[in-house]
Amino acid sequence: MLLHALRSRGAPAGCALFALCTLLAGYVDLWRGGTDLAAALLTLGYVVFVPIAILVAGNAFGSDSPEEDAPPYRAAAVVSLAVLALYAFTLAPTTAMWDASEYIAAAKVLGIPHPPGNPMFVLLAHAFAQATSLLPVSLTYAARVNLLAATTSALSAGCWFLVAHRSLRGFDMPRVPRLVTAAAAAWIGATAFTVWNQSVVNEKVYTVAMLGLAVSAWCALRWHDTRNNAFLVLIAYLCGMGYANHPAGFLPLPAVGLFVLLRRPGTLLRWRTLSAAALMMSIGLTPFLFQPIRAAHRPVINVGEPTACVGAPELSCTFSAETWTKLMSNVSREQYGGHNVAVRQAPIGAQFGMWWQYFEWQWMRDAWQQHPRAQQLLALGVLALGVFGGVRHFQRDRASFAFVAPLIFTLTPALIVYLNFKYGASQAPDLGDSVNREVRDRDYFYLWSFATWSVWVGMGLGALWQQLSRRATWARTSVVMSLALVPLLVNGGSASRRGHEFTALWARDLLQSVEPNGVLITNGDNDSFPVWYAQFVEGIRPDVTIALVPYLNTDWYARQLLQRPPVPYDGSGIAAYRALSTTVPATAFGALTAAETDAVPPYLQLQETARFQHAGIDAVIPAGYLTRDQLMVLQFIKSTFPARPIHFSIGGYPRGIGLNDYVVTQGLTQRLLNEPAASHPEYMAYPGGHLDLERTRALWQSYRAPAALLAQGEWVDSPSVSIPAAYVITGQLLGFGSRAAGDSTTGDAVLRQVDRLTRAAGLER
Repeated sequence: MLLHALRSRGAPAGCALFALCTLLAGYVDLWRGGTDLAAALLTLGYVVFVPIAILVAGNAFGSDSPEEDAPPYRAAAVVSLAVLALYAFTLAPTTAMWDASEYIAAAKVLGIPHPPGNPMFVLLAHAFAQATSLLPVSLTYAARVNLLAATTSALSAGCWFLVAHRSLRGFDMPRVPRLVTAAAAAWIGATAFTVWNQSVVNEKVYTVAMLGLAVSAWCALRWHDTRNNAFLVLIAYLCGMGYANHPAGFLPLPAVGLFVLLRRPGTLLRWRTLSAAALMMSIGLTPFLFQPIRAAHRPVINVGEPTACVGAPELSCTFSAETWTKLMSNVSREQYGGHNVAVRQAPIGAQFGMWWQYFEWQWMRDAWQQHPRAQQLLALGVLALGVFGGVRHFQRDRASFAFVAPLIFTLTPALIVYLNFKYGASQAPDLGDSVNREVRDRDYFYLWSFATWSVWVGMGLGALWQQLSRRATWARTSVVMSLALVPLLVNGGSASRRGHEFTALWARDLLQSVEPNGVLITNGDNDSFPVWYAQFVEGIRPDVTIALVPYLNTDWYARQLLQRPPVPYDGSGIAAYRALSTTVPATAFGALTAAETDAVPPYLQLQETARFQHAGIDAVIPAGYLTRDQLMVLQFIKSTFPARPIHFSIGGYPRGIGLNDYVVTQGLTQRLLNEPAASHPEYMAYPGGHLDLERTRALWQSYRAPAALLAQGEWVDSPSVSIPAAYVITGQLLGFGSRAAGDSTTGDAVLRQVDRLTRAAGLER
């Protein structure tokens, strides 16, 4: 009955009108400052109603293949549910390092994360988290957003199953072996290390991008089999909407274009189809309207601030040339210097070598290189199976091969060349710092490559099974298909994020190291984004103002900090805080104005040392260049200190602006003083600084992340190891300081804990 209704004469116009009204209602609510309803309406409109309208308009519902070869959608659903069950069991209960905290927090506040801003993801994640709050199980907000990653990846696995099953059409397999082979292809891709690891925590937007890619792949094959151009129009729409999630949304286009050219070139002359595709791609791009509208409402995460409106959104400023310029700057990632493919950042051989290193990880993530030969042999075996599957695919089904092969080419060699990465963070360790490196390993950029390659790997296994079955029965030789379980068995310990709570607790500990109504100046992603998560999602210590050093180099960020109203101290933290004055400051940074911050230059060259004097501070700034962030920090100190405590994350930042003698280590932070730390006899000197022993002891006893790290057991990601190392450094200072003060019992206990933390973090390596 539903299909009959959707095929009725008035259905196309009705579906299109309903989808349009849903989107308009969503944007009206967003314009008025709405969040939950706006996100729900826009998500339903973009993800559900517009695709249905396209298929109804093209009469694509019910245009299946002959019954004997109809797509096995029920089996695909079973595969997706099995993958989702695996991901749910190994799901991260909270946030993780790198971008996970930013994206989870941006979804919560309906904000704008770092460029390109990912508006489709923010809307989808916000709506998904709201919807899953109705589930009869208790999940944290972070776990609900993580479940979005698991769900989109599981749905992708179902699509890859359908792609593999269709590609096996010419293999002359019985029904059950064909289904098993397609399931093996999907399962191998789902349990590849990076796909699995990225599917159990929403660290990036790439699992949502993979779903768009997988659905587009299935639509391309359906277009070929049904000769219905509505599927091409739907692909164009999905690519536009996918681009609003991440630029990877356009990745299917080269393969689809070549597929059309090879299989049915006359389609490229159908102006109605081309016009409809262009129109729907344009509609798919409209989620970018979210950015200037929402930016004008000043959400607490508003990276790039892509709006010319100084107040609530108005038509005159929202659709102005200035807003367009700011929006395009965000979308094109101008903040990161653009993307020049012509100038190679590393030798092309090294860039392919990076991909191969990550390919080896997929089938056996040997983080400490304990079994390198086994890892290499397994990777070579998977490569050989994929090549074998690709050859058999070419021989048995040229039609689907004409799409799958270009897709794999696009997502592997073409993508490697386009991304143009520097040396990987863990690649060629013998070269050390003699080469430019990425700040972290970039394997997540290739999860689409690994998932699509797995289609051929599964088909290779099926072709091998088929050959063996000629000497015995299908049932007796089916044991060969158990090889599809190898990634599951080998990667289970490394890909799972079950029980990982360290990052969320690290953020809590860092915030609780700051005195009431303090300012915390952070160094980068991993000591900044988690505290955003802690404040905006979990509501921990909202009285602390976070100032991210990398963003202080921009004009928009400083203005946002000035506009953010101070929040009263909530009374949490160590007992000593409650004895301190907790008067709420009138403004975030005293009398500092936006005009004054705008006047700060990008850098200042000091030909000789300079003095910085304020509130008892008489510091000597070394000669050289002072960057805008350093100048901004000095401005903040002059405008708000000592009325508000100022803390720095552990590191060398205070030394760069001549303040090293005026900070004291308190737990995980360095607190600014208005006189030299050496003048305080209660502070203990150590090489390079001073320690507030009593405050650090009290904070250490309240810290919860060290126990979480010990429970986690190991720390694989070496580029972020400075975070657990902060506990090791603090614990060593506390342990040896306690010993020096005559408290050997406390000192020995802390140092024993530090030794365990050192091993868990892999610092001895």
